[in-house]
Amino acid sequence: MRRSTTMILAGVASLAAGSGLVAPAAQAARPAATPAATACTALTVLRTETLEQRVGQIFMVGTPATGASSQLLSEISSYHVGNAFLSGRSTSGTATPAHTTAALRARVSKSSTDNVPLFIATDQEGGAVQVLQGSGFSTIPAALTQGSWASSTLQSSATTWARQLAGVGVNLNLAPVADTVPSAAAARNNPPIGVYQREYGYTSYATTAGSTAFLRGMTAGGVGSTTKHFPGLGVVTANTDTSYGVHDRSTSSSSAYLNPFKADIQQGATAVMMSSAIYDKIDPSTLGVFSPKVVGLVRSAGFTGPIMTDDLGNAVQPGRWPAANRALDSLYAGVDMILTVNSSVLPTMYDAVLSRAQTQSYWLQRVNNAAYLVLLGKERRGLLTNSCSS
Repeated sequence: MRRSTTMILAGVASLAAGSGLVAPAAQAARPAATPAATACTALTVLRTETLEQRVGQIFMVGTPATGASSQLLSEISSYHVGNAFLSGRSTSGTATPAHTTAALRARVSKSSTDNVPLFIATDQEGGAVQVLQGSGFSTIPAALTQGSWASSTLQSSATTWARQLAGVGVNLNLAPVADTVPSAAAARNNPPIGVYQREYGYTSYATTAGSTAFLRGMTAGGVGSTTKHFPGLGVVTANTDTSYGVHDRSTSSSSAYLNPFKADIQQGATAVMMSSAIYDKIDPSTLGVFSPKVVGLVRSAGFTGPIMTDDLGNAVQPGRWPAANRALDSLYAGVDMILTVNSSVLPTMYDAVLSRAQTQSYWLQRVNNAAYLVLLGKERRGLLTNSCSS
């Protein structure tokens, strides 16, 4: 069911006014390189997508890196899922993930995603968090080690790692980690980050130096980057993936812990991933990912691309909310892309969002805005080049 372009433009214009995005009219005024051709932009693609395809564009769904799951392949076709996440571990070298991504790309069509390529993402941080391993992939050290290198060395190494990802069809890395762990002693009591040495150092300055060098390298190697987990998981004492009631009682809206994220945004991060912790000094009423106050800080930092969730499928902290509410509450807070590693919850989330968008103008506008920003992220990464040709 196609929706009015007027409604879409109204939603995009509203978002542009609030976040500093260039208004569609201003974009259209740019001289075309080839006058006879239609520029393939996020807006031109958005105009041709059905509502169902726009809803699908705001989801990123997991599949084992060792092989595209039949469920996700089906969901790309039937639920128009626009983005995929390679999860788990693949240790047999480049052939296996290359086969996985090829199977995912083969599902892209006019009827599934309006010919829009998928963001195909994974976690390739280093150390304990490196999904793709084996022949053809470097053994990437933990971020704490990376942070001890000269910035030029880290950037050069990250360029190599990015080229390895691009070579197997991955175009978005859910890295770097921009969380600041304040000390080595604190790291021992910080299960999500410090225990695994995922931090680049013990000050916001060290974190900024490491995360921005990593990000620049990813960009140079042809892969988008995702700065995470805004506004930080470096001072929590439990892991939102495995525990409920995880609070950050230190970070405020003016905390230095936000500086690495701001720097990554300035350096061109493709996406910003939200944390699912509760931030007592910003909004103690709900999870950061469900809080308009917390999510709004990302826009206040000047970010104009897609904001995404951490996993809302299997993670324990957000799991106290029904699946439909996880999707709706994050979108209401201002998130644009919903990650669920567990593909089985996608239908419930998708149907909840689609139903609201079909019946309520606010939710139609919200879906249009979110889909536009995901498409804008793809445009900026050069993924929309051929999406307007048919």
